[in-house]
Parts: sequence; C-alpha cells; structure tokens
Amino acid sequence: MEKEFRGSKRRKKDFRCTVKDSVSSSGTGGWFYFLGFVAALIYYITTASSFWDGVVGFFKAIFWPAFLVYGAMVTLAL
Repeated sequence: MEKEFRGSKRRKKDFRCTVKDSVSSSGTGGWFYFLGFVAALIYYITTASSFWDGVVGFFKAIFWPAFLVYGAMVTLAL
C-alpha cells in the first residue's frame, strides 16, 4: 500500500538518487580546484626557503580558495 500526499490523490514518487545521476551532475569544479591546488603547491614549495616554509606552503595550497574569497571581500569592502 503506497502512501499519498495530504490532500492529494497523487502517489508518492520514488526519489532515490543513483550513482550515475550524482556523478554526471558534479561538474568541473573538482578539476579546477585540483589544478589550482597543484599550481599553488608548486609555487609555495619552490619559493620556500626552509622546511617549515614548505609545510606552511602546503597548507596554503589547500586553503587557497579561502584566501581568494577573503581578498575579494576586502577589495569589494564587504
């Protein structure tokens, strides 16, 4: 016996998400972030003068979008 919506004779639809639906709708944002991460990592590692500068550079490469958004907000005075 299927459940019905309140005040409606329509039957409840099956809203299961398949793997194909979730993968195809992911877009290209992951590749953009990955390429930005690799580029930032190469930049920060090559400009590091010590081991710990390289470690800090690694974390900066991970969080570069946060620096980008912060800089944009400061520039736009938000």
